[in-house]
Amino acid sequence: MENYKRTELLGQGTYGKVFKAQHLQTGKIVALKKTILASDDEGVPATTLREVSILRSLHSPYIVRLEEVVHSEQRSGLPVLFLVFEFLDHDLKQFMTSTYGKGVGIPPDLAKRFCYQILLGMKYCHSHAVLHRDLKPQNLLIDVKSNTIKLADFGLGRVFSLPVDKYTHEVVTLWYRAPEILLGTKLYCTAVDMWSVGCILAEMIIGKPLFSGDSELEQLLAIFRVLGTPTTSTWPNVNHLVDWHAYPQWKPQKLHQVFKALRVLGTDGLALLASMLNLSPHKRGSALEALNSPYFDDVRHDYSEHTGPAADDHNKENDSMIHDNML
Repeated sequence: MENYKRTELLGQGTYGKVFKAQHLQTGKIVALKKTILASDDEGVPATTLREVSILRSLHSPYIVRLEEVVHSEQRSGLPVLFLVFEFLDHDLKQFMTSTYGKGVGIPPDLAKRFCYQILLGMKYCHSHAVLHRDLKPQNLLIDVKSNTIKLADFGLGRVFSLPVDKYTHEVVTLWYRAPEILLGTKLYCTAVDMWSVGCILAEMIIGKPLFSGDSELEQLLAIFRVLGTPTTSTWPNVNHLVDWHAYPQWKPQKLHQVFKALRVLGTDGLALLASMLNLSPHKRGSALEALNSPYFDDVRHDYSEHTGPAADDHNKENDSMIHDNML
């Protein structure tokens, strides 16, 4: 990595660290995601392989751009992998806290614009058979100059196909996890991402997580207290999930009656939010349907859904690779 000078540690997690860095020849600022490999024999962690494979196939202005992948070696001799990303100023969580204060929502128009861009990124992913599975404010990166927001961190991303495979339910940070996953389903689809988008839209408005349980059980109870305990009429086939009926019987409430700050969304915004937060995944609606909501009528013309023919051609080349190497 002699071409880059690391200038700041941005964060660290299970699989390594993220640095702000500058390319020595061009001066370009990037983000370096460093993953230390235990040995060459053990190979690259599955989350890193997923992220690289997926991001090489996705090219959208609403998805963080992977510039290059560099295999290097530490002084200790251990192999290390660097993912070089475009640099963005903040994640959504940092942006909300540093700009508006903890527990304070962002302006409704900005929340609408961010939500529209998130949905454009989500539509692109889903149309390329990719589930993100870990949408949360910390995984949405913002360019503050242009108020552009992009999907990032595809370490839990997954390519899906038909027939639907059985997936692990250990996905998505608890507060943004869809109820079907909390109830233990192994068969899920793009609706899990749509639930997360709904939670994020609400959080942008009210300034705090919509449902914030300390465990899977507490998270389910928090959801059911507001949206009602599911029945076979409100959620067809819920009876196929384990212990679906073993919860207190609550009646559904209107979101804006429980969280009064949500009233700024207006009739169209509240209808969109209710759709994305429908307990039944089959009634939740797609990213395309959400984008067509009249809630976005006054901002839709400001954003392009297209990535250009060059990107589209590149996608066709990579689609077979990512499907053949499903992780």
